[in-house]
Formats: sequence, structure tokens, C-alpha cells
Amino acid sequence: MSASYITFPQIDPIIFSIGPISLRWYGLMYLVAFGLAWWLANRAAKQPNSGWNEQQVSDLLFLGFLGVVLGGRIGYVLFYQFELFLREPSYLFKIWTGGMSFHGGLLGVLVAMAWFAWRNNKRYLELGDFVAPLIPLGLGAGRLGNFINAELWGRPTDVSWAVLFPGAGPLPRHPSQLYEFALEGVLLFIVIMLFRRFKPPMGSIGGLFLVGYGSARFFIEFYREPDAHLGVLSAGMSMGQWLSLPMIIVGVGLIVYAYNTKLKQQKQVTNK
Repeated sequence: MSASYITFPQIDPIIFSIGPISLRWYGLMYLVAFGLAWWLANRAAKQPNSGWNEQQVSDLLFLGFLGVVLGGRIGYVLFYQFELFLREPSYLFKIWTGGMSFHGGLLGVLVAMAWFAWRNNKRYLELGDFVAPLIPLGLGAGRLGNFINAELWGRPTDVSWAVLFPGAGPLPRHPSQLYEFALEGVLLFIVIMLFRRFKPPMGSIGGLFLVGYGSARFFIEFYREPDAHLGVLSAGMSMGQWLSLPMIIVGVGLIVYAYNTKLKQQKQVTNK
């Protein structure tokens, strides 16, 4: 290993405290993520013929927030701490111990979307296209929170930008949280927003999000330290990679379905 590395800056995870109440950087990142989603959703709803109003946006984001929190916690416990849950079922409710899963949060959001679509007479794929651009910047904010908390660090490396994280042992590591911020957050948001300008068929924007996030996460997992109690699973892949594969497959399927449907509709119009 090279002796060249970056020492992790000493950042207090607590921004300030008022009595027993503390505001943490990670909690602030959740607020930033929700605020960005709120702003983007209302901006999209104000577009001509959007079919959305402020009340619908408010209801959707509230349900989505519940889906993220409940799904993220349940997913983390079931995907990453299932044996502990079997020994101690109350662990599911010990949210102060930490532990959230993106894939679980995604499933929670999908359930919340289904409920919202049914109550508001919205097509599910159309709803997915509306929601997809709201997610990446929030993900990026969350990854910055992970970096500030010095958690979910990368694997040991000798690259010049390696970081010596407190609590991660004596070896410098990939700042994988920042890789995720860049790819799953900023880059994915830019790609989706550019793709949306071409007015793609219904379902393809949601499909692009699934493919984009799943691919970025699958790639970055090669540089991210696997969970200590799980390690590398079958086929040499981590839990994050196994959970990302279905996202990529479903996303590709959605994109193919969307463009096939568009092609069939164009043929029907031509034959009339």
C-alpha cells in the first residue's frame, strides 16, 4: 500500500443540540432529499398539461416518505440482519441503532405509488416516470451523509485519493460514498433529465432509473466494503449486487415494453 492518502476530516456528526434533541448531518441529508424532491415535483406539476396539482404532489411525497422510511428499515432488517431479527424481533423497531436499505426503501416507495395510483386514478407507469427524476439527488444527499458519518466506506486501496476513515482500521480505503454520490446521484439525475427532454414513451423514464441506479450500484459495490457479517456471497457478489440485478432486469424490460408499445401504437395510426 502507498503511504499517500487523505486523512478523514474530523466532522462532528451532530450539527447542534438543544437539550436532548440533536440535529445530525445524516438527518439533515434526509431533509435535503425531501426538500429537493418537493421542489422538483412541484416544478414538474406546474408544467402545462401536467395533469398534476399541488395537493396531489403533497399526498404523493408524504406517502413516498413513509415508503422510504418504513421500507428502508424493514428492508435493511430482512436483507442484512435477518438472523438478528429472528433472535430478537424487536430489533426491527430499534431505529436509533441505525440501518436503512435503499432497495427496501425502493420497494416501500413502489407500494406507496400503487396506493396513490389507485386512489387518484393515475396510471402506474406514468406515475413511475413522474417519480423517477425526484430520487437521484436525494440519493446523492444521503451518500454525502454516509461520508460525513464515516460509514459504508470502501475497500482498501492505494489510489492517491484513498481516505483513512476512523474506525475502518489502519488501511486507506476507497471513498465509495462519494462514488455513489457522483454516479447514483448527480450523473443519474443528469441522464434522466436529458432523456426526459426527448419525450420518451410512458414507462421508459422509470425503466431508465432502475437500469441506471442498478448498474451504478452494481459497479460501485466492487469498491465498497461488503457488510462484515455477510461478506461476499455466492458468485463472488455482495448483497448490494444481488439486490441490484433484479432492478436492472426489470428496468430493461420496462424500456423494451415502452418502446414496443409506442411502435405498435404508431403502426395502428398508420394503418387507419
